[in-house]
Amino acid sequence: MKIALLELRRRPGRFLMAAVIMTLIAILLMFLGGLLDGLIKSSTGAIRAQDGQALVYSQTSEASLLRSRIEPALRAAVEDVDGVERAGGLGVVQLGARVPGKGPRDLAGVALFGFEIPPKGVPDVPPRGTAYADETLKSDGVEQDMTLLLGPARSPIQIVGFVSDTSFSGQGSLWASPETWRQVLGANRPDARLAENVFQALVVQGDEDVASRIDPATDGRTDSYTIEGAVNAIPGVESQRNTFNQILGVTIAIALVVIALFFALITVERTALYGVLKALGGRSRTIFAGLVTQAVVVTLIAAAIAGSAVLVLDAVIPAGSIPLDISLGRIAISVVLLLAAAVVGCGFSLRRVLRVDPASAIGRGS
Repeated sequence: MKIALLELRRRPGRFLMAAVIMTLIAILLMFLGGLLDGLIKSSTGAIRAQDGQALVYSQTSEASLLRSRIEPALRAAVEDVDGVERAGGLGVVQLGARVPGKGPRDLAGVALFGFEIPPKGVPDVPPRGTAYADETLKSDGVEQDMTLLLGPARSPIQIVGFVSDTSFSGQGSLWASPETWRQVLGANRPDARLAENVFQALVVQGDEDVASRIDPATDGRTDSYTIEGAVNAIPGVESQRNTFNQILGVTIAIALVVIALFFALITVERTALYGVLKALGGRSRTIFAGLVTQAVVVTLIAAAIAGSAVLVLDAVIPAGSIPLDISLGRIAISVVLLLAAAVVGCGFSLRRVLRVDPASAIGRGS
């Protein structure tokens, strides 16, 4: 192992190509992971922010707010369930917003929510005609006290403040009173107009197991989830996660192949050296440990450079321009995966190391 580290220090050029390729792979892996986290975050923020233990949809909604309808009678049934302390209505309408100072066709996509129980980070229910805006809308030029015109009816909504991490389906959210939401919904989506006291979902506060008791108590007229379950049930979220995980898996496989090929070539070049080491009493496992040590060091250096690069990218890319969320946790996961790929890749050289015969290797070397 000492010989392996000494070679790394005295002949770094031999490992330069592997380090460059591994750095590029690490950057790709971390960037894709950050993009996955950003996409999931921008699609689920509004649901994750809900201050409750359960989210209740109507039976046939398939966990979609837009397809769900909670009538007053069904709400009363939910409120009567054992363990329910409070239930608040929730609704959303997705529209294009005209931002002052921008062209008439330069619209910002927004999701206007009407709520009764303030989500985490939202101070309270704002006055009619006003809303709190998610901070991602700042990238579209939205500012506090600005009035946005929503939808084809150009419904005016004044921004009274900003909240964070509450995006929905990749759109910046607006958090308004139920009256404001119902008015904007009726003006811009007449076909989706809802009667008074009808909401698309209910946020339920209660004990930790309350979600499991609601559907049986309503005779299956509801479709209830914990908040975490509702996040995972959002249409498209699971397919996004699976697609990106497959891409990340392919990236790890490429890293494994790169390490395997590089150290296989190194092993071939060093056959005579390994023969000498074995003749002097060196063990195959010691020689292989040296290979693994070199692979780990090269991978750590590449990961450190890549981690710094993606953090810089995350800092310079304007917030809200692309759904990128680079976290230290994601970087750490990427490093662990790359190290695992490096160790497994070295494993392909183990058989060749074990088969080195001191006499024949020294004879070929001379």
